[in-house]
Amino acid sequence: MAATSHPLATFAAVEMLKSGGNAMDAAITAAAVQAVVEPQSTGIGGDCFVHYCPAGGDKVITFNGSGRSPAAAHHEWYVERGFTSIPLYGVHSVTIPGAIDAWYRLNADHGKKGMDAILAPAIHYAENGYVVHDRVAVDWALDAERLKDEATTARIFLDNGKAFRAGTVHRQPELAETLRLIAKQGRSAFYEGAIAEDMVACLKALGGLHTMDDFAAAAGEYVEPVSTTYRDHRIHQVPPNNQGLTALLMLGILSGFDLSKLDPLGAERMHLEIEAGRLAYRDRDRYFADQRFSAVPVAQLLSADYAARLRAEINPHKAMTHLPDVPLSKSDTVYISVVDKDRNAVSFINSTYHSFGSGITSPKTGVVLQNRGASFRLDPAHPNVIAPRKRPMHTIMPGMATRNGRAVMPFGVMGGDYQPFGNVHLLTNLLDYGMDPQEAIDLPRVFYEAGSAVVESGIPEGTVAKLKSFGHSIKPPVEPLGGGQAVWIDWERGTLTGASDPRKDGCALGY
Repeated sequence: MAATSHPLATFAAVEMLKSGGNAMDAAITAAAVQAVVEPQSTGIGGDCFVHYCPAGGDKVITFNGSGRSPAAAHHEWYVERGFTSIPLYGVHSVTIPGAIDAWYRLNADHGKKGMDAILAPAIHYAENGYVVHDRVAVDWALDAERLKDEATTARIFLDNGKAFRAGTVHRQPELAETLRLIAKQGRSAFYEGAIAEDMVACLKALGGLHTMDDFAAAAGEYVEPVSTTYRDHRIHQVPPNNQGLTALLMLGILSGFDLSKLDPLGAERMHLEIEAGRLAYRDRDRYFADQRFSAVPVAQLLSADYAARLRAEINPHKAMTHLPDVPLSKSDTVYISVVDKDRNAVSFINSTYHSFGSGITSPKTGVVLQNRGASFRLDPAHPNVIAPRKRPMHTIMPGMATRNGRAVMPFGVMGGDYQPFGNVHLLTNLLDYGMDPQEAIDLPRVFYEAGSAVVESGIPEGTVAKLKSFGHSIKPPVEPLGGGQAVWIDWERGTLTGASDPRKDGCALGY
């Protein structure tokens, strides 16, 4: 079974499984296809994180494939030049891409097929073209004006100055050639050869601090996942610099409430989710950073005592007024869930952060470079302050659920800062309300940003009115909240149940 946010990626993953590849091969295949057919959400100029449970056991192997800042990226350099924050777009938002390194490392350690076979579908779609799907087109149109700012980006991603519309065919010949070279020569082609030279030359011409040494030094790493128990299931996330711990904080807070007695679409349930999120995000922005540079009190944050202290701050019928307003935003990502016949389970997420990343496309390679560096701070006292070869606090967070010694569900909900809310909403729908994975993903969602509760249109009017009576300001989302995929492993029946979010273009397929 494979579940992704794009039908071509799901199809390619299933074809890889049918040809003898395993779940890791299929997940990388899907990620590579999406790097072509969802160019606003992901690409080989971005990062990825992965959980892997071999043979469906509860040993969770976790890989951090996020990139680092340039070696010359000293905090003082930006301050001396008048920066008060790292720009959201442009050259100073670009960190070294980690995805290709991660794909090759994971394939070598856990895959069965060669990378030439894995990258073949992506090369095909980049060279021969693919049909732009509906949600991709909607996202694309939102950024059409910004894409005009950089010549190569405009040339590749605009059609006579406008976004490619749904139903049109889009080709990326430069990216096809780049992928072909990587398939032939390996990861070194991306980080040390002509591809890296073009990316560095592009960045330097725009005033960037990036060097060939920065690209050559790129390397992901295996890390120990962080986890907590919720309703007899162990929920695993990537540790900081990743924000996955935020969802575990929320689950710890909510574990003290009996959500099953509350209406899943009622104000009381939505209010508790909102307030737990506000508390958890306060700690995320206070502590989370690259742990090689700053100690994050993980054990304290995951303790039952700490969860109880946070829970005590919540009034079940009144919005808190003492919390700082944490700046939050939604962004684009792709999430992939795959389980193979041997029950190898993969939870895989890949992104260039905001739509079309930094907006910069390397001219000879067709690589869109991510803007993940925009997450850094310039406050020297903050744990997430920019520093040489440092990873920024990262929003993309794959999840893995295990129980009784077995993997039961690789899952994820994408959407930038929304992701902890989305992960928790999905899990509580499943584990508190007994929904199946598709019901759990479909159910309307809430978020909290800029001092308001963001409420999707499927939330009943009575719930909205009651949330207002609790003191929440309400606003509708500009776009659907996130998008998710999951595959549930039923060990007793020997079956798989896949789910894919209707808020995106994708689907789940199995055989």
